[in-house]
Amino acid sequence: MKDLSNYPHPITDLFPQPKSRQDWDHYRLSNEQVEFFNEQGYLSGIKLLDEKQIETLKKELEEVADPKHQLHHLFHEFHSNESSDPDTVLFHSLGHWRISKAFHDVIWNPAFLMAAHQLLGEKGVRFWHDQLFCKPAHHGGVVAWHQDYSYWTRTVEMQHLTCWCGLDDATIENGCIYYVPGSHKWGLLQKPSLAGQMEGLLEFLTPEQKEAFKPIPVELKAGYATFHHPLMVHGSYENKSNRSRRAFVLNVFADGTVSNTDEELLKGVPVISKGNKMEGQFFPLLFSPNLA
Repeated sequence: MKDLSNYPHPITDLFPQPKSRQDWDHYRLSNEQVEFFNEQGYLSGIKLLDEKQIETLKKELEEVADPKHQLHHLFHEFHSNESSDPDTVLFHSLGHWRISKAFHDVIWNPAFLMAAHQLLGEKGVRFWHDQLFCKPAHHGGVVAWHQDYSYWTRTVEMQHLTCWCGLDDATIENGCIYYVPGSHKWGLLQKPSLAGQMEGLLEFLTPEQKEAFKPIPVELKAGYATFHHPLMVHGSYENKSNRSRRAFVLNVFADGTVSNTDEELLKGVPVISKGNKMEGQFFPLLFSPNLA
């Protein structure tokens, strides 16, 4: 078995690739969708997966979640339970694209790439890192209110994008994601513990921000995605239902982003010195503007 990060292209036929610009146009968002994202900070209800792709990803999720997997050492992070509450569980990992063929290839899903290209301002799309978030039935833990870029200041400039896609239906009952519309315009806030107290971020808000803090739930069918701005305040409550809530996250940035540190950007990844472009084996170019 090999480290799949050595392959900067799809390695299966799970996500057929467009052959022409006209093929890519099939996946384009409307101008209204892009405008909504820019104004509100998020865009939801984008179909990324069919039933076969969902089932394949579920199967491979079960395999990579096993700490005894022979390529387990390739994870950048792996938390069987990252929750700070001993009575709840939040499985969270980074780096499974290096281990699973399906999760490797979902990064090149054309429905994801065209949307990412448009929402990044028609720029080239480069891979940052992936995540898995799994909340088991009855006792799945919270993901506290946060902004993604508050954990990513080791990369500049801020031209990042997050895509969250469920492998189960995501509902209020089983812990769907919540957004605070317009909060991407608040600037960079203090960084709370991701799996700590749900309301920890609120102590860093101004009175005006607290007044505007009106979260909305984003319920999605399995296979549908939501995209959000790197400063969008978001989080999710515990899973109190009798159904699991499994999801994967794809994080990308515009081509040209550079390192802002002389330390590791991700565990196990060779250092990219401060000021140097983010590229190479672990940050492949996924989409070039000339394809659109």
